[in-house]
Amino acid sequence: MSLHPQRLVYWVAMGCSLFFLSGCISLDGQEHSHQAQDLALASHWQELNVHTSSYDLSAYLSPQKSDNGVLTIYIEGDGSSWVHGEFPSSDPTPKDPIGLRLALAHPQGAAAYLSRPCQFIGLENPLVCNFKVWTSERFSQNVIDSINQAIDQLKSRAQAQSLILVGYSGGAAVVLLAASQRHDVQSIISVAGNVSPQVWAKVLALEPLEGSLDPRNVMIKLTSIPQIYLVGAKDRVVPLDLTTAFIAQLPTDSMVELFEIPKNGHVCCWVEQWPLLWTTLIKPKHQ
Repeated sequence: MSLHPQRLVYWVAMGCSLFFLSGCISLDGQEHSHQAQDLALASHWQELNVHTSSYDLSAYLSPQKSDNGVLTIYIEGDGSSWVHGEFPSSDPTPKDPIGLRLALAHPQGAAAYLSRPCQFIGLENPLVCNFKVWTSERFSQNVIDSINQAIDQLKSRAQAQSLILVGYSGGAAVVLLAASQRHDVQSIISVAGNVSPQVWAKVLALEPLEGSLDPRNVMIKLTSIPQIYLVGAKDRVVPLDLTTAFIAQLPTDSMVELFEIPKNGHVCCWVEQWPLLWTTLIKPKHQ
C-alpha cells in the first residue's frame, strides 16, 4: 500500500493513527519538549514563551547578566523536519536539541536560546503550524521576521546593546538571514551550519526549499560583520565543501574565519568541546 506524501501527512495530522506508524510523532514531540525543559531548568535558565506576529517561540534566558552589554543568542537547528527522510514530520521538535545544549554550555556572560517556529510548543494551531513551516518554508521571510522580533524581545529582557548570534545546523542559515536585516549584530558564529540550504538540498537530491530565502543573496549585507564558521571534518550532513564554497562567494573584504575541527561530525562532539572552542577560537575575537 502506498500513499501520496501530502495525503500521508494529512492522516498523521488527523490523529497519528495509521497502522504503519509506530506511535504518534506529536506525543514524542511533547516528551522531547519536557526533556529540553528539564535540561534548561536544571541550569537555572528562565523559560520564556515569546510572542511574535506569526508564531510563539520557545526560548530560555541564562541567569548570568551581561557585563559588557553583549547578549549571545543560540538558534536551534531544523529539528525533526522529516520522518525517515521521506515524509514531513507532524512535529519539528528536535529529539536532541543541540542548539540548546550549546547554549547551556556557554562558558560566560549573558546568553539566550531561541527555538525555531513550532518546535517545543505543541501544534495547537494547525493553520499556523503546518508542515511547510519546517520543510520548504523553513527560511521564509515570515519565519525570519518572527525570529528577529523574538531576538528584539530577548535583547530587551537582557538589557543588551549588541548581539552575538550562534546558529547550529539549519539555525546558521537563520542567523545569516536575520543578521542581514539588523544593525546590532557584533558577530556571527556558524556551528556545523547549513549556510547554503538551497545548494544543500540540490546536492543531496532533496525537495527544493521553495518559499525560503537564500543566504547567498544577502552576502553583501554581512560584509561588516565578523563571521566564524566551525565545521566538522567528519560531517556528512553538511559537508565541508558546502561551507567553503559559500565562504568563497563572500565579498573579499568580509571578516571571515573557517575552522575545521578534525574529529567532529554533525552532532559529535560540539557540546562537549564548546567551552574550550569558545575560549580558544571565539572569545579572543571579542576581547
